[in-house]
Order: sequence, then C-alpha cells, then structure tokens
Amino acid sequence: MFIYYIHSMIETLTLNLTNENIYMFANFGVIPFWLLLIFLPSVRFTKILAQSVIAPLLLGISYAFLSYKIYLEGNIFDGFQLYQGLDGLYTVFSNETFLLIFWLHFLSLSLFIGSWIARDSERHMIPQIFSAISLAITYFTGPIGLIFYWILRIFFARKINFNE
Repeated sequence: MFIYYIHSMIETLTLNLTNENIYMFANFGVIPFWLLLIFLPSVRFTKILAQSVIAPLLLGISYAFLSYKIYLEGNIFDGFQLYQGLDGLYTVFSNETFLLIFWLHFLSLSLFIGSWIARDSERHMIPQIFSAISLAITYFTGPIGLIFYWILRIFFARKINFNE
C-alpha cells in the first residue's frame, strides 16, 4: 500500500514537474541565496539560509527525481557515454533530462563553493567588496571565481594553504 502511494505520488509529480519547470525553479530559486551571500554575508539570516545545506538539498532532491525519471525511461546507462570522449558527452547532453541533471549539479556545487567563499572571507577578514566580486564571478563561471578568490585569499591571509 505504501509503495503504491509513493509510486502514484511520483507519477503525479512527473506529470506536473516538467524539465522546463524544474529548470526555471532551479535557476530563479538560487538567485536569492546568491544575493544574500553577495550583499549580506555576515547576517544571521544568510548564515541560516544561504550557508546551510538547504539549497543544495533542494537541488539534490530535484536531481534524485530526475534520475528516477531517467530510470523510468530506461535511459539509466546512457550516462556512461560521458567517458567515451566528447562525442559521448554530446550524446548525453542531447537528452534534455541528463542536461538538466548536470545543470542542477553545477548550480548546487557553485552555490556550495559560494557559501564556502562567504564563510572563509569572513574568517580571513577579506573586505566584502572583494568577496562580493569573487562570489559574482563564481555565480557566472564557477571554478574561475574560486581561483580568483583563492588569489585574493593568499594576498589577504598572507599564506598559502591547500588544506582548508
């Protein structure tokens, strides 16, 4: 009975949560977290909301839902084409659901990195304008923002530490 209920609930979600809807909710959903990190990084509300696992957890639930959807479609093994070169990557990304999963992956990890930058810059007393620039770059480019922040961190912390 319980399994039937869960299965019918997932079917209802599948009908209402289209890839396009998930994409829009995820894209617009992360913006408030980024704005809090950029403009109000030291406020308690930001630490509770944006520097917690809330956003990555919600993105992870969407990721799991889409993975289940791929399983139902019978395309679960198509993801292994990633390791067969760029043509395999192109093939995987031609599937809209796989593409969306990777986008959620990027959004979640970028936000996690942004949260770390906000906490770390406060700990090393890096001026907010510099951490805000790093966060904006991270929002748009991911790893390049992290590299930019790390260079700033070396300058302000006056040390190189690869273990934090």
